[in-house]
Amino acid sequence: MKEINKYLQIVFYLLFALTAQVEGKILSMGKPDAKITIKVFSSLTCPHCANFHNAVFNNLKKDYIDKGLVRFEHHPFPLDLAALNAEIVVRCQTDNNKKFELLEEIYNKQKFWAVGSDINKINGLIKQIGVNFSLTEEKMNECLKDNSAQDDILNQRIEAQKKYKIESTPTILVNGKKYTSEINYKAFKKIIDKNL
Repeated sequence: MKEINKYLQIVFYLLFALTAQVEGKILSMGKPDAKITIKVFSSLTCPHCANFHNAVFNNLKKDYIDKGLVRFEHHPFPLDLAALNAEIVVRCQTDNNKKFELLEEIYNKQKFWAVGSDINKINGLIKQIGVNFSLTEEKMNECLKDNSAQDDILNQRIEAQKKYKIESTPTILVNGKKYTSEINYKAFKKIIDKNL
């Protein structure tokens, strides 16, 4: 019986460690113990995701995240190779604030880089954005060749699909509940205020 308990303890420890590892790789901003957690599952080539980020995120940051009321999590849910590679380049940056600045620029310039089907050309355009955020071309090439970075992102996508049954991007959760109203700040703010 003692051996079974020991075995169970090891299994639980490993599960906890793996969960903590995945959680630690999530791009997040705001207090970990904030009353509201917003999870956004998005693909960096998705125009609706860019719209959410541009229409909602900056206001959310100013009004709630910076005040410690909301924790914001960007979860990768790439729908194609271009989105996956853009996500890898964002994670290539080690400074959290710069990651978010790069993420915003990737969304702002989506029509510039997310074009055509030549992945080498697309990667080149993504890297043109990345160099403005303290990333060298060598560093980005290194990150894009790193299979573990790709695996981490794809595993997060698989886990999210299993756990939240995601059917489209962006999928937005406010304290675990799917947000289904229109994507504008006024409508979104009502949901936040209701949860505070």
